[in-house]
Amino acid sequence: MKKIINELYPNMNNSDIKVLKNNSKKIELYNLIKKHGDNLKKIFNLDKSVDSIKLCKSLFRLENKAQKLTLDFANGVIDQNYFDKKIEPLLIKVENILNVLDQPIFVNNDPRGYAFKISDTYVKNKEIFKDWGGYGIIAPDLKGYLYPFTTNAI
Repeated sequence: MKKIINELYPNMNNSDIKVLKNNSKKIELYNLIKKHGDNLKKIFNLDKSVDSIKLCKSLFRLENKAQKLTLDFANGVIDQNYFDKKIEPLLIKVENILNVLDQPIFVNNDPRGYAFKISDTYVKNKEIFKDWGGYGIIAPDLKGYLYPFTTNAI
């Protein structure tokens, strides 16, 4: 990357190159989030005026709360009644944000994955992030897509 930047901007110093690299990752993340939001708007027939970034951020905040609840439940920190009492309002908020009445959104109780998912049959031929089981992921953590785990991912 540094070599490419040096070719494009030969007079740039190292600190400017570092800033450019950091900003390019932020721009790439922004584009991934926007694309995911656009896909959600398409899948759930949301108005085009809905801001894709704000949509994803609000869903991601709810996802993080739900993931904490699923982890606490799996570890025995909270019981089933408390889990159900706390997860239901979060699911209702997700359904309201996505304007969902009958689409199959559900809570995944396994803390190793994402908490809010969309039925595999509903997202089968739709462009959306999916888990290994084919379920749609409502609020993925897209930061991981910026740093590939293998050279093949580039």
